Amino acid sequence: MYGSRTATRPAGEDEAVAGLRLFCFAHAGGGSSFFHPWRRALGPGVDVRPVVLPGRERRARETSHTRMGPLVDGLVTELAPQLDLPYVLFGHSLGSIVAYESARALLERGLRPPLALLVSGRRGPFVPDHRRPVHTLPEDEFLAEVSRLGGTPSEVLRQRDLLRHFLPPLRADHEVNETYRPVPPPGPALTCPVFAFTGDADPLADPHAVARWREVTSGDFRLRVFPGDHFYLKGAPDDLMSALRAAMGSVHQGSSVLRRRVHNVAM
Repeated sequence: MYGSRTATRPAGEDEAVAGLRLFCFAHAGGGSSFFHPWRRALGPGVDVRPVVLPGRERRARETSHTRMGPLVDGLVTELAPQLDLPYVLFGHSLGSIVAYESARALLERGLRPPLALLVSGRRGPFVPDHRRPVHTLPEDEFLAEVSRLGGTPSEVLRQRDLLRHFLPPLRADHEVNETYRPVPPPGPALTCPVFAFTGDADPLADPHAVARWREVTSGDFRLRVFPGDHFYLKGAPDDLMSALRAAMGSVHQGSSVLRRRVHNVAM
């Protein structure tokens, strides 16, 4: 793998043809494999780099963070050397707020800003969450809540040996999400466009709540609703990939080149 331990791409990929870098932040308990199908779907014009959080995959020996501030501080430090290409941040569910806070931290440090923030499957940061916290629940109750959302493979939930390694970072992710408190307006806002996506049957992110992402930026805002539940984006759905290409193309100076490369791959 190339890149840092935080965000990488497969060895052997030709980075020279990429005109845009896409950093992808997964949902609670999610890993880099969630975004692997996106590489083929988006084509060589987009350098897809899943972001791996401490405590999982190749970072399994590291301690998982339970608070947003330290998590983002570490991520931004490690992403900084990879900002040599124009880039966009994408996050799903928990990943949306991690991507958002990373964008804010990059701006505050005076580093190259993202061309856009793409968020998915989460209410806007300033929308209160009235659900009960789950990260403090006993193991069986916690796993039942996780299973209900459908984002964790059933084989993992059934095997206690796997759970022993998987459960601590998963619970830590939920703690990050449930203890997160954004800086309220008129706190620091983004200036880049924000594109928000959600499923029309998502029990955690209805379109009205997702539309509140418009509050985080002084730039353009667009909302797109797709058929599906909280994990409407599993795999690489054609309609979502088209929406991502359109969003990235609209903010990228080389958008015509990017669209041509993606079209050639699709052919």
